[in-house]
Amino acid sequence: MRDLDKVRSWMFRALLFEAEANEFQGAGIRVGADQRTVERSLQEEVISPFPLELRNQAIYMARTYSLLYCFENSVRELIGHRLQDEFGLDWWAKGVPKKIQQFAEDRQRQASQDSWLEGQKTAILEFVEFGHLADIIIHNWERFTDLIPSQHWLKQRMDELEKARHFIAHNRLLLPSEVERIEMYVKDWNRTVGI
Repeated sequence: MRDLDKVRSWMFRALLFEAEANEFQGAGIRVGADQRTVERSLQEEVISPFPLELRNQAIYMARTYSLLYCFENSVRELIGHRLQDEFGLDWWAKGVPKKIQQFAEDRQRQASQDSWLEGQKTAILEFVEFGHLADIIIHNWERFTDLIPSQHWLKQRMDELEKARHFIAHNRLLLPSEVERIEMYVKDWNRTVGI
């Protein structure tokens, strides 16, 4: 067998394996390394130089950070989809208040100048502050009334979650009752909005 034939044969078997592995994973069968175990091991390795109590607090807060990260970005996605459906490609100019547009555009420009920060720099909604998300929804209220019961309901939850988000962003430890409240607000949002 020639080298080229060997490579083709190997590629074909690899593609078949990948397709079958995806089917097995879709059915809930583990294939390969358990991603959660690998991630947990990597996290423990990175924080291992720090004292045990501090590491335990970090792991405890990581769960809440992850929840707020997912929540905030799902709200961004919801806003983006709703406004694109309504306004098309002009959704940013037509659906977002000018003051918020200016704020986000200034932040995006600054991020482009910070050359060592290589993170996401193209999605303009990524540069909108958490508190602006409720303002954008209220500005476009008629496009969200089928999902959100009232502006008061929205503001109350978003304001509380924003306070918690600031606490977490400044690496403060939350009490279990405060974490439960965050979880309650997010579950309430998901149940009501339909995520």
